[in-house]
Amino acid sequence: MPGFHAPAALLPDGWASEVLIAADEAGWITAVTPGAAPGGATRLRGALLPGMPNLHSHSFQRAMAGATERRSPEGRDSFWSWREVMYRFGERLGPEEAEAIAAQLQVELLEWGFTSLAEFQYLHHQPDGTPYAEPAEMALRNLAAARRTGIGLTLLPVLYRHGGIFGRPPAPGQRRFLNDLDAYLRLVGQCRDAAGEDPQMAVGLAPHSLRAVTPAMLEAVAREPGPLHIHVAEQQREVEECLLATGARPVRWLLDHAPVDARWCLIHATHMNPAETAALAATGAVAGLCPTTEASLGDGFFPLPDFLAAGGRFGIGTDSHVGTAVRDELRLLETGQRLLRQSRAVATTEAQPHPGRFLFEGALQGGALACGRTIGAIAPGRRCDLVELDTGHPVLAGHAGDALLDAWIFSGQANPIRSVIAGGQQVVEAGRHVAAPEIAAQFGRVMRRLLA
Repeated sequence: MPGFHAPAALLPDGWASEVLIAADEAGWITAVTPGAAPGGATRLRGALLPGMPNLHSHSFQRAMAGATERRSPEGRDSFWSWREVMYRFGERLGPEEAEAIAAQLQVELLEWGFTSLAEFQYLHHQPDGTPYAEPAEMALRNLAAARRTGIGLTLLPVLYRHGGIFGRPPAPGQRRFLNDLDAYLRLVGQCRDAAGEDPQMAVGLAPHSLRAVTPAMLEAVAREPGPLHIHVAEQQREVEECLLATGARPVRWLLDHAPVDARWCLIHATHMNPAETAALAATGAVAGLCPTTEASLGDGFFPLPDFLAAGGRFGIGTDSHVGTAVRDELRLLETGQRLLRQSRAVATTEAQPHPGRFLFEGALQGGALACGRTIGAIAPGRRCDLVELDTGHPVLAGHAGDALLDAWIFSGQANPIRSVIAGGQQVVEAGRHVAAPEIAAQFGRVMRRLLA
């Protein structure tokens, strides 16, 4: 496989010039040489960044984005009313629709700078709750979509059995999600078999939340090698219900009853007190932050400065996909804190005064860990996941180095990403995914059926 050459690239030890990146046929970086001539490598004209991992996704919700904004007649709209709409929408989807939506989402994520996706997959069964003939059918449709688009995929089949803390009966809208532990572990095994030895694929496990699994189920899942993802403390009502049922707040209960470590990614973790924030940071687990979705659903603000000060790891995801851009998640992560604290340059240090680079590198490291794949850096032994910024684009013109990252993340609405390489394969050229027209046409047909 020919390598890639760029005038500038962000390497683990900083920016470098005239960088030659060699990769093998399997899509692994074999050498990175600054100050090198291009030779026969593919020449990229802009600045290269490592591809960003997206650590949290419900792909089917991409088809809902923009369709759930209308005020209800009661005028009491919240995450919980949105959830009921989501349940009803999910009942309309079959395998064909799920794959078409996933493929369209993946195209958009690649075009906006994500090269790897962690899919938190809980839409398992037929609308009446009956398993498909292939119980992992819906999960495997995400693998099929990823093999069409080229995105790296960490498939996270979700364990969901109950409707509240701990062991409440599920609601009718949750029947497509439900498995007992044995059926769930068989489904995970089917996903692992399907992923095989493909270096673009990984499989982890996801107990949905403390609302959806029992302590015994959580204990069984925690014996797996990971990655392990769980929703926790997204909403204040969840905190209140957990306190009532257990006497502890959700993050505190989880840390006290599960071996939370670097295998784990706690999605949202929005509502923590200072003691929980410090305790979570000390475990080495990743906080999975989804700023555009958290804003859309009215979740609240993650305690970012305190978590960072305690040495916490974080990554970013697009969750319900009201946003699909690396830039937008990082921008809102910082600017949300500015609104909350009435100050600027929140996610910075004396050593790193540029919030763009601070947030970008933090999300790379946490996202790679949460995805359980060898990604997140332009370095030998990592997957060859590269994003080329067009340095001549009006958003970026005249900027270089860390100022380039600030300009990309904090200015404008246009997309200055010109090329994207995922696993050594160029999947975005001149700003468009190579299969975008075909995939968009299929998505359009599906959406017209769903919204008819």
